[in-house]
Amino acid sequence: MIKKLSFVSILMLGWALPAPATADVRVFACEPEWAALAQEIGGDKVSTYSATHEKQDAHHVRARPSLIAKIRRADLVICAGAGLEVGWLPLLMQRGARSNVRPGKPGHLMAAQHVPVREIPTVIDRSLGDIHPEGNPHVHLDPRNLTLLARELSKRLSVIDSQNSALYSRNLKSFENRWEMHMKKWNIRAAKLKNMPVVVHHKSWSYLIGWLGLKEVGSLEAKPGIPPTVSHLNRLLKTVSAAKAKAILRTPFDQSDPSNWLANKTNIPALVLPFTVSRNAKPGALKKLFDDILAQLEKANGRP
Repeated sequence: MIKKLSFVSILMLGWALPAPATADVRVFACEPEWAALAQEIGGDKVSTYSATHEKQDAHHVRARPSLIAKIRRADLVICAGAGLEVGWLPLLMQRGARSNVRPGKPGHLMAAQHVPVREIPTVIDRSLGDIHPEGNPHVHLDPRNLTLLARELSKRLSVIDSQNSALYSRNLKSFENRWEMHMKKWNIRAAKLKNMPVVVHHKSWSYLIGWLGLKEVGSLEAKPGIPPTVSHLNRLLKTVSAAKAKAILRTPFDQSDPSNWLANKTNIPALVLPFTVSRNAKPGALKKLFDDILAQLEKANGRP
């Protein structure tokens, strides 16, 4: 006859069973690309949350109570930096961040501090438009920067969660090997795009343009962050026609009217390039981001 287990026996049996696997590091990412990179390096040892999504301009975010609650639980905060989140991240940090994710701590990682930064202004003057004193913050659109940041991320995770440092090192090595193979293929494709003349809506694409060797021949914004005016667009019309621009580039969150107007006047295709990965991106999303961008540029470049 089977004896009934006492309540204490049941508890002891439960304790003997393996506990369900849980993430050891909670990552608060300001933008989806950093959440995706953290997932690549951290694997199942990290849980990630992105404060913004792929169709949202990270310049303009409200410091909602839900974000304060998220950052309060974070073990690592990773953002673009260079002033991109200046309108909301300091408030989140002030109201919710623990000491372990404050500036100077391993849990505080600003991407722009660990890669070569473009367009650092020599003069700071608001009359020049919405410029970033620390330089252009959109560092993720040069894939070479993601290798540098993956290494830094692996170091930070190893400090925060030293018990799993070997895992983070293995994941980094695996990511570097895969990324190197992708880079070789992308560089072959990039060579065919070199000097392709393009028009941009905003300085969102500077790192992409620098990596691919594209030629920026005009901007829909006369000054960064200042909406295009009719007089500027009319002047731009002559410039881009003479330069034989192949594409007009904008993000999913840029205003569509200026690029569509110029496209209709010139027959230059207006491309809405993906600017980042989705908020809950699956593994491989960062590779797909660059594959999709290159595919659109190649199609535009091949037009007569």
